[in-house]
Amino acid sequence: MSKVIAAITTSVDGYVVGPDDRPGQGLGIGGERLHYWVMGGPWTYADDGRDTDGMHGADREYFEALTEGLGCGIVGRTMYDAAGAWGGTNPFPGTLIVLTHRTEDQPDPSTGFLFVDGFDAALQKARELAGDATVSLGGGADLIRQGLAADVVDELAISTAPVVPGGGKRLFEGFERDLDLDVLGTWSSPFATHVRYAVKRPG
Repeated sequence: MSKVIAAITTSVDGYVVGPDDRPGQGLGIGGERLHYWVMGGPWTYADDGRDTDGMHGADREYFEALTEGLGCGIVGRTMYDAAGAWGGTNPFPGTLIVLTHRTEDQPDPSTGFLFVDGFDAALQKARELAGDATVSLGGGADLIRQGLAADVVDELAISTAPVVPGGGKRLFEGFERDLDLDVLGTWSSPFATHVRYAVKRPG
């Protein structure tokens, strides 16, 4: 069965987005700072031509190690909308499944996106498409909490940006499970500290 990796970026105080996250401002007010590591340095929503070409050093090493062997990914509808559907084309390896109740909005399959209703159905489809390759849970926070609560996440990868926004949406908001983790590896840059954890199974 394919390995499931949940990966997300947070602030030091645990927020995955700043206040007032919405389409066109998907990371919220000041939330761009969370993803300086992705863009290779400071950026804002007013910038043109944002992409990951500027990613370098430890950030690039972490990202390439994380996405190596990726066969299929799952993201939530809020993340898909906030990212502007990545310009209409899936930028990641394999099919990107969007977890949504509004499956009638399914874009053309050539875009690389597949809309699925329900976490269990999305994971089943992702594993089918990935085969022996890795399945990624790419956020948002609610999707990752669902995966952890269902005991299907093998690895949790958290990038912590050196910022304290003081508001927004927290990764573990309302999460009450007791988890033990083993550190698998760490990478650090001026923009983030990345840690990959193995999730210990209960019992």
